[in-house]
Amino acid sequence: MLPPRILRRLVLAPLVIVVTVFMVVTLPFWLVVTAAASLRLPPPQRRGARFVWFGVAWLTLEPAVLIACLWLWVAGGARLQDRHYGLIEWFLSQVYAAAVRIFRLAVDIEEPELTEEERAARLNRPIIVLSRHAGPGDSFLLIYHLLARYRRRPRIVMKAALQYDPSLDVVINRLPNAFVPRKSGQGHIVEEIRRLAATMSDRDALVIFPEGGNFTPRRRRLAIRRLEEKGLAAEAERARGMDHLLPPRPNGAIAAIEACPSADVIFVAHTGLDDLITLGDVWRKLPVSAHITAKWWRVPADAIPGGREERIDWLYDHWEQIDAWIRAQRLASTA
Repeated sequence: MLPPRILRRLVLAPLVIVVTVFMVVTLPFWLVVTAAASLRLPPPQRRGARFVWFGVAWLTLEPAVLIACLWLWVAGGARLQDRHYGLIEWFLSQVYAAAVRIFRLAVDIEEPELTEEERAARLNRPIIVLSRHAGPGDSFLLIYHLLARYRRRPRIVMKAALQYDPSLDVVINRLPNAFVPRKSGQGHIVEEIRRLAATMSDRDALVIFPEGGNFTPRRRRLAIRRLEEKGLAAEAERARGMDHLLPPRPNGAIAAIEACPSADVIFVAHTGLDDLITLGDVWRKLPVSAHITAKWWRVPADAIPGGREERIDWLYDHWEQIDAWIRAQRLASTA
């Protein structure tokens, strides 16, 4: 069970500062330990030191964010959203820069070609972002690019356990987001999505991961079985045709569209680190140079089908398009 907010503020926030100081002081020890642990990996894959450097970089940013949040609170700016979005953008830009330096991360984004009229119009309405969920840090990268590259203010429904991270706990709770407990029912999650979507303005972006979790073959099999048990034979058959994605759960996306009918929908596909699911996978398989390829496309609000069944078919159509794109990317990388 998550501790009460006052306890998190009084215990976890100071604790992260203590841990940061401890890690910085004992950094040589951790470099030696991880280097020794990496000896069991092939020489090109010995990445222990890189993990330590990235962890220390992340930890040193945490106190900086907490101090900035305290200053905003003292200055009376705790409710000023733009300043907090700017703080999140700064934090994620530093994390992104660290990943580029330490893991040689490269992100290539394939964007649709827009006319000048379309380019101007795209910032005049809210958007609902429907993204696949796979690989380490994909949600952080998506939020970073929405803020830094597209000048959007993201809203997202997250697991309540993320509030154990003090900086996330403070900043995200000051913005229109939602934390949901692990055992929350689908109905509660959908209502939170509806609440966030209903108050969006032209600069806002509601981020939804319709799969509900990272892809694994086991989760795919279980998801197809659940569709069959519910009597959704057509959806189960379409899900069997997708090798790289979990079948989308339509309720959240439909609730967002209903709550904000003026919003365009953005579909996001990405691949590159899909096989890295657990921390063990990241430790053993993270390549020397991490490369992520992404693609997005927009569906205008007036092109979204009106009926529920039509919207479910429409969502599966785009999910099949993402699956086909991932398949093509993997074939190209092995050619």
